[in-house]
Amino acid sequence: MPRELRTLLLLVLGFTAFYFLPTESLRFQAALIAAFRLSRWYAREHVLLCLIPAFFIAGAVAVFVQRNAILNYFGADAPKWLAYSVASVSGSILAVCSCTVLPLFGSIYKRGAGLGPAIAFLYSGPAINVLAIILTARVLGPQLGIARAVGAMLFCIVIGLIMHQCFRGERPVAPDHESVMTLGGPSTQRPLWQTALFFAVLMAILIFANWARPATPTGIWYTIYRLRWVLTIGFGAALWVILHRFFKLPIRHLLLAALPAILLAWVFPQYPAAAFLAAVAGLTALTFTGPAELAHWRRQTWQFTKQIMPLLLIGVLIAGFLLGGVEQEDTGVIPSNWVEALLGDQPHALLALMGTPDSRLQPFLEIIWPFWTNFFAACAGAMMYFATLTEIPILHGLLESGMGQGPALALLLAGPSLSLPNLLVINSVLGTRKTITYALLVVIMATVSGLLFGWWVGSPT
Repeated sequence: MPRELRTLLLLVLGFTAFYFLPTESLRFQAALIAAFRLSRWYAREHVLLCLIPAFFIAGAVAVFVQRNAILNYFGADAPKWLAYSVASVSGSILAVCSCTVLPLFGSIYKRGAGLGPAIAFLYSGPAINVLAIILTARVLGPQLGIARAVGAMLFCIVIGLIMHQCFRGERPVAPDHESVMTLGGPSTQRPLWQTALFFAVLMAILIFANWARPATPTGIWYTIYRLRWVLTIGFGAALWVILHRFFKLPIRHLLLAALPAILLAWVFPQYPAAAFLAAVAGLTALTFTGPAELAHWRRQTWQFTKQIMPLLLIGVLIAGFLLGGVEQEDTGVIPSNWVEALLGDQPHALLALMGTPDSRLQPFLEIIWPFWTNFFAACAGAMMYFATLTEIPILHGLLESGMGQGPALALLLAGPSLSLPNLLVINSVLGTRKTITYALLVVIMATVSGLLFGWWVGSPT
């Protein structure tokens, strides 16, 4: 299609959409409010505590990790058992949501990781979450918990292998030529244990700052939740020591950078996020005064931020408009009772909603219903955004409303690893063909897993 004709078509479509906007509709107005509420919640709960540390870690991978190390563990020529084992384990340790894992995925992929191991890491980060699997078993039942754990581990490896086979003829991504400075490079000659300690501290800050509140106020998980800010402060202090010992930053610079965060934590202990933001600002300021490798770290972090952040915010707005906010209210353009009717064990609720409870379509719908409900659940999960652990209370409500066990598993396997914001960013990194293939693999495998699980749970023992 000629460029001018395509431009004209887009203008006509845009004008038509605005001309017929149903601004008088209460549902349309509620959906707009829900979109901005979800965006506000996302900005408050995930941008500061999740994404900003993830951007810094991604920038550090691009700068401080030697490309040979990436190729040895994640490269296309690395042993398959090693590449996929490291990808699944490293992704599951982070226990992040589908959006927070994106900067880390983009960083290792652009540093030369093979497509298959990189995809395995992309899926495993949000899907193989030990705490989420435990809570799934406790809240939704042990059968769903075990099925989620087994399915996620298999998905991680199978999807990565299929992606590798589908695109093995394509040339691997060229490494970022600016990302050549390493923590163990010729100018610094630091031992490997210092590199490992540096990244362990950064990841510990990300993990403990975002430690979710368990459903039960007892046990080790709740104890860690109560101490999460103490642990975060401790690892933050360890990072300051590393900056002094490994990067030779003067103590006076470190104290000046940390002073605002210390004062905010002391004066306003009820607002730990404010102190966290001040610490991030102090770390950024240190990169302007330290050695050149810190400045390069800042530039790489900014590159990931510019690439990913706008797409995520656009995706969150669209997801909130279509499906509503995080309060599980019926506020999206798509009514929640339609979602519940399309996910039930039987088509009776859908036919009743359509006003034809005795429809001749009922025998046909009963035949295709198991496939349809699992497919719809997988597709809905692929579009919705789930923060870490929020899929469990949402699914609990859907199960109480009549959702089947099979569709519940399909949504659990597709939802945490995919979302509309997630797909927009993956498309910017991998391109349209690879993104569509990845999304289809997740949806198809989740659908099949839901069908098999629903048949197994419903079969007589």
